[in-house]
Amino acid sequence: MSADELRIDPQTSILLLMDFQNGILANYPDAAPGLIARGQELLAWARGAGVNVGFVRVAFEDSDYEAVPSTNKMFSALASARRFPAADSSSQITDQLAPLPGEHIFRKVRVGALSSTDMDQTLKAKGITTLVMGGIATGGVVISTVRDAADKDYRMIVIKDACHDADPDIHTVLTEKLIPRQASVATASEFLAAQA
Repeated sequence: MSADELRIDPQTSILLLMDFQNGILANYPDAAPGLIARGQELLAWARGAGVNVGFVRVAFEDSDYEAVPSTNKMFSALASARRFPAADSSSQITDQLAPLPGEHIFRKVRVGALSSTDMDQTLKAKGITTLVMGGIATGGVVISTVRDAADKDYRMIVIKDACHDADPDIHTVLTEKLIPRQASVATASEFLAAQA
């Protein structure tokens, strides 16, 4: 992939770190340190380059739990177990990637980052057309957001080593076969080199 395919305009781009929250990172103790390190590297670059920064977290208020129907296989289980209460530590972005004042934090109550948030309206109001993404899990928030954002005509760059899935085969198939149909895919080092 050429550097031109990865180069972005800071004014019309946002770095999105999705589900880098305590309760999700805890599920991946072996992968978490590397994911956090790449998140820190990307954040340092974005903040230094004047790129917009956004975080996505899954977190529920009481009314959100009550609104999840039994037909939603994944989220009805989360709701019945009362997982990720909005004020709980499990729902907070890890302190190692702490958002700064003015950076966007989007609270979602479904898998994708766009479907249950005001992200699309917020980004379009700011003139943002390019999403640079990392997230946990590749087979969850990442693919759901890629599909939704593609339908909303965003340009996307997925940082594959800032994504993780419990099933390495799913991660590989998605980042090598499926996601490239709708987004550019690169490692953090490839992406950052293209911005130099």
